Amino acid sequence: MRARGELPGAPATRVAIATLPPLDRGKQVMEALADYVERAALKSGDRLPTERELMAALSVGRSTIREAMGRFEALGVTETRKGSGTYLLKPISAGTIHLPLSLNTAELRDGLLHTLEVRRGIEAEASMVAARRRTADDLRTIEQKLIEMERVHLATGTSGPEDLAFHLAVYDATHNPLFRQLLGQMREAFERFWDHPFDRQDFARRSFPHHRELFDAIVARDAELAREKTLKILEIVEEDIEEMSK
Repeated sequence: MRARGELPGAPATRVAIATLPPLDRGKQVMEALADYVERAALKSGDRLPTERELMAALSVGRSTIREAMGRFEALGVTETRKGSGTYLLKPISAGTIHLPLSLNTAELRDGLLHTLEVRRGIEAEASMVAARRRTADDLRTIEQKLIEMERVHLATGTSGPEDLAFHLAVYDATHNPLFRQLLGQMREAFERFWDHPFDRQDFARRSFPHHRELFDAIVARDAELAREKTLKILEIVEEDIEEMSK
């Protein structure tokens, strides 16, 4: 008797061809949505069609739509606002490759240290590349973010969102989108859960003056100094994680 999946006339010793897996409807919905976003030229902040509209257009059930939208939200591509709808956070296309990150938010200390280990190498490289490739427009943007960060920090003693905006501007100055995507996704994941890690507003406060020094190194196109200042900032962050988690 021929085994299931075995071709007619195939020798008994031949390996059977694997049966085709069932279609991943959630993935198909994601691909259709990505194609729609690209063709409609939607930008960050634009509202996506409603669940009912997507169900009718794609001929799938509500659970499939919610599965696909849940995947996009986990990737930081969309955001659902209660009573308002779902909005695009990042431009995507049918050719976009999605690399989800899995972080254990229940263990703050371990999660921060794990991301820090990965960030150290990538972020130091990003600072060096930014110092080499930055344009005059990049410098204006980075400086604007730095001035706002300094203003908020001096007024309140903390500046988490402004600190993130400064670093995102540095990543953009590399002109390599992967730096912002990888590092931004790691940092933004934690920004969603904790305004102040360990309930300490002074978390990483000692790193504040080194941001101006990092900017100065990028202005001077001193890649090695930019790397040094970035590592100093991350060193302080690591010290505070270790100390404040005790």
